[in-house]
Amino acid sequence: MNTQSNNSITVYAPAKINLTLDVTGKRDNGYHDLKMIMQTIDIYDKLTISLNSIDNYNNIPNNSNELSNSIIFSMNKELPDKIPAEKNLVYKAAMLMKKNYNIPYNFNIYLEKNIPAAAGLAGGSSDCAATLIAINKLCNLNLTEQMLCDVGVTLGADVPFCIRKKTMLSEGIGEILTRLPDIPKLWLVLIKPDVNVSTAYVYNNLDLEHLSYHPDTDKMLKYISQQDITGISSCLSNVLETVTIPEYPILSDIKSFLNSNNALGSLMSGSGPTVYGIFSDKQTALTTYKKALDKYNTYDIFISSTV
Repeated sequence: MNTQSNNSITVYAPAKINLTLDVTGKRDNGYHDLKMIMQTIDIYDKLTISLNSIDNYNNIPNNSNELSNSIIFSMNKELPDKIPAEKNLVYKAAMLMKKNYNIPYNFNIYLEKNIPAAAGLAGGSSDCAATLIAINKLCNLNLTEQMLCDVGVTLGADVPFCIRKKTMLSEGIGEILTRLPDIPKLWLVLIKPDVNVSTAYVYNNLDLEHLSYHPDTDKMLKYISQQDITGISSCLSNVLETVTIPEYPILSDIKSFLNSNNALGSLMSGSGPTVYGIFSDKQTALTTYKKALDKYNTYDIFISSTV
């Protein structure tokens, strides 16, 4: 799917969903310990990086405006929070690679966004991961996947997963990854309502001591190893729903809609607000997708499948 020429590369950054998300503790530094199963799906952003020219990089101080001007970053749409280019994870990743590996090139980066921003689908982290992968290939750095993950985790906890992709058990703050067997192809309908959820707010308001449930991660691992779609669908669980759904009751309505339209199971991904349903086949998913377009016509709605 990726394409490359001598001075340009195009890579695709896929979204993810959580099959489970558990929070097992909170560290003194404010980070939470997680135990979750994440899965790549086939909704993609598209990233193109071109080499503009060679500059005398070694003579540019790290704090120089000239270094900042060596990366031109643009997108097909403005993000909801309207953050400046230099704070985007794509820009940060490119700058970090340029500094760390003394890359003597100017980058022209264009990002085509298809994954909704701030949706719980790791769009920003996946774009960041794609940037690291693309620059590694384009500049012939020959960094291993683990080396890329070591760089990526300094930019975001989900970035190592977005480098490795597919089906993973993620622990620690999200950086400890265990490869799981590929799950059977699952058909999905995803619905993102027109609300903005602050990840920091969700984690800060999670009442760890009084959670009424925790995901049965071991049971989900068993169903994945058995390739049991019904079991996987019945075991979906995310403790962050205890914060996000009371704050945004529309998410409960969306889950009810999906479940009443033949979803085998439904769940909020990440800290939200995207909710997805799993369906037994493409036609059933397509029927529900069309109903969702009619019912929630101002929301972002996708039909997708696992990768």
